[in-house]
Amino acid sequence: MSRYTGPKFKLSRRLGISLSGTGKELKRAYPPGQHGPGQRKKMSGYGIQLQEKQKLRHTYGMTEKQFRNLFDRAAKLQGIAGENFMFLLESRLDNLVYRLGFSNSRAGARQLVSHGHVTVNGKKVDIASYSVSIGDVIGLREKSRSLKVVKEAIEGRHHVPGYLEFNDAAVEGKYVRLPERAELSQEIDEKQIVEFYSR
Repeated sequence: MSRYTGPKFKLSRRLGISLSGTGKELKRAYPPGQHGPGQRKKMSGYGIQLQEKQKLRHTYGMTEKQFRNLFDRAAKLQGIAGENFMFLLESRLDNLVYRLGFSNSRAGARQLVSHGHVTVNGKKVDIASYSVSIGDVIGLREKSRSLKVVKEAIEGRHHVPGYLEFNDAAVEGKYVRLPERAELSQEIDEKQIVEFYSR
C-alpha cells in the first residue's frame, strides 16, 4: 500500500484525530460526507483496533509495510510491546526533525531529510526512517539553515519535548533519552494496535 496523498482534513475527521497536531481539522466534530453529523455507527472490536492502527500510522505518515515491520521489531524488544512501538516511531529521524521545530509538519520534515538538508552527528542522512540513537545530535547543513521554510518553522516553534535538547546557537538538537509514555499522544490506545496485530 502506498503512502496516503489524499485530503488530510477529511482523513483527520474520519479518524477523529488531528493528524497535523493543530486541531484545525476538527472544527466539525463529525466525519466527512453528505449526511453530516450523527452518522457514526457503533464500531466492532476489530473496527476499533483498525481505527487506532490507522490513527497512529497516518500520524507518522508511514506505509502499511513500514508500519508493520517496525511493529514486528518492537515486539521482539524487552518490555511492553505497544510502548516500545511508540518509542521506535518517535525515534525516527523525520519525526525528531519535526519535534525539534525544523519543520511545521512531519511531511515537511520528511522532505527536508530526503533532500539532504539534515545531519546526524555531523554527517548527512537522507533516509527519513533512520532510527536515531540516544545521544545523537541532529542538525542542518550550513547552507540549509538559511532556508525560508526552516527559519519560519523555528520562529513559530512553541515547544521542544523534554527528551530533546535544542542548542539555538548551533541550530541543532540532541536526543537525550527515550520519551515517557505520558509525553506522547494520549489520543492513541496502543494496546488496541497490539491486539490488532496479534490476531
